[in-house]
Amino acid sequence: MADESTAGDAVRGSAGGRLVLAATPMGDIGDASQRLRDALASADVVAAEDTRRTRALAKALGVEITGRVVSFYDHVETARVPALLAEIEAGRTVLLVTDAGMPSVSDPGYRMVAACVEHDLPVTCLPGPSAVTTALALSALPVERFCFDGFPPRKPGPRKEWLRTLREEPRACVFFEAPHRLAECLTDAVEVLGPDRRAAVCRELTKTYEQVVRGTLAELAEWAADSARGEITVVLEGAQPKATDPADLVGQVEALTAQGLRLKDACTHIATANNVSRRALYDAVLAARDQPAAP
Repeated sequence: MADESTAGDAVRGSAGGRLVLAATPMGDIGDASQRLRDALASADVVAAEDTRRTRALAKALGVEITGRVVSFYDHVETARVPALLAEIEAGRTVLLVTDAGMPSVSDPGYRMVAACVEHDLPVTCLPGPSAVTTALALSALPVERFCFDGFPPRKPGPRKEWLRTLREEPRACVFFEAPHRLAECLTDAVEVLGPDRRAAVCRELTKTYEQVVRGTLAELAEWAADSARGEITVVLEGAQPKATDPADLVGQVEALTAQGLRLKDACTHIATANNVSRRALYDAVLAARDQPAAP
């Protein structure tokens, strides 16, 4: 049976404990929701990626954290899970926050959520700021469909292998990059994906020095050579579909006619599936049939 979340009951504070994931501002304190303020003030336990930053956030929001604050960063995440599960099982609310944005998205959180699901404990989420969706909206690229790839590999070899997987990826791709590796990453992207693929580099989103630079990979690589600072999110345009030569589809048409389908119907079926002209495909089949057989 599929897992079923009872988020509504968890938000209303039904009997028993719960895990609450909460998005935190990326830079502008005004992006904090009232639900985040309420959760910081009322949670029994606040699991924070950086306890100092979370306390500073609460102070800036005019909120007093009354619960216990524990660290929950990458290197202690696994070790912290059992104790936090015990808190939830005892009927307490555990609020999980990271330094900025949404927990679990290139930040701690996934293991805690998975453990709660495994133990049939309620999990809910307080939505809010996300560098991924903010960058997509600002990119001025077609982003109806997109994928998120976290951080690229640090070393050139694995990074180029990763970029090769994006050569024919039709969806826009969002990824994070460290400022001191951005120029190298974009230079590799020019080599692997070509200089004309469009992208947008978004830095310091929602902060005082927010900047979005849009252009081709070649243009962005040249810009980044002067060094970019701050937190970086990159949106890469999806690959354009390659034009299909009708002559390459003749074999598929002949396979259908061999099964008894009329030539025109076979051409219509294959042309529609491959987004080519039915007339051009029909002509290509006739031309191929007129070719003398190989000796």
